[in-house]
Amino acid sequence: MPFRSFPKKKTAGSEDLFPSSSESSSSSSSSSSSSEASIVAHIDGGSRGNPGPSGYGVAINDAAGRRVAELSDYLGVQTNNFAEYSGLLAALEYAVKHGHKALKVVSDSELLVKQMRGEYKVRNETLQQMAHEARGLIRKLESFQIRHVLREQNREADGLANQAMDSGTGRKTVAQTATAQPAADPPREVNGRVVNGRVEFLEGSLPEGTMVKVRPLKR
Repeated sequence: MPFRSFPKKKTAGSEDLFPSSSESSSSSSSSSSSSEASIVAHIDGGSRGNPGPSGYGVAINDAAGRRVAELSDYLGVQTNNFAEYSGLLAALEYAVKHGHKALKVVSDSELLVKQMRGEYKVRNETLQQMAHEARGLIRKLESFQIRHVLREQNREADGLANQAMDSGTGRKTVAQTATAQPAADPPREVNGRVVNGRVEFLEGSLPEGTMVKVRPLKR
């Protein structure tokens, strides 16, 4: 599915996402320039339990495909949809804060994409507020496009969202677990002898509680 811009004309029962100013009458060359300068944000959000521990991830590339930012955060106990919208808001806030005028969003949430296009209604009150905030940020851009892709085409954002959930729930990756565990001391031998039924070491010492095996020396 190709990128699709929001309509600039207000339809019945919907909110105009772009102000009807001189922007709408800009030349095709300026539109092409904005498109070429667009940053592309792959967004994703997830919840383990729905609701459950949740987080979002955003991978942002410039027009040449170079990675410019990776955003993620743990959101606590929330729904999948809340996490998806949080990822969208994070991408929009980044674009506005850093002065980018054109943004293309890629999401594997068909619901979010169609709701933002006005094809589906947003019925949840919390999501309505988040969608309203997103539209407010969109108005600060000269160009905004959004499209839906399959999850396989959104793996980097999905990975960032899962990292956020892992971090928030205290889970550690294999690499983190390996580095967190100190290396065990290699086994070593210490010479000793039995005196009055007790083992006395002739050299060195062993940590308290160390288990030892006594083997009589052959004479």
